[in-house]
Amino acid sequence: MKINPVTRKSQVLHTAFIFVVLSAPDLALAQASPFLTGANSLQTNILAWATPIAVILVMVLGVMAMANRISWGWPLAAIVGIALVFGAPQMVTWIRGMFGV
Repeated sequence: MKINPVTRKSQVLHTAFIFVVLSAPDLALAQASPFLTGANSLQTNILAWATPIAVILVMVLGVMAMANRISWGWPLAAIVGIALVFGAPQMVTWIRGMFGV
């Protein structure tokens, strides 16, 4: 039984194509996670809203502290809260690094 040269060439090309696709899975299946994209967008929006709110909060607390109309626990709590809001991405990265995720 003799194999047709066109059929043999076609088989070689199909085999080569399959080898290329399987050897480069990042190119064949390159997709970004929609959950990661949404989480990054949410984080950016929260920080965009939190920045002017934090500035106004610090100004109000400063004026109230100068007038001696506030307990010093409020400004300290505000400072800790601001540090948590703006430091959250670094904290998440640090915790994920501790657990190897």
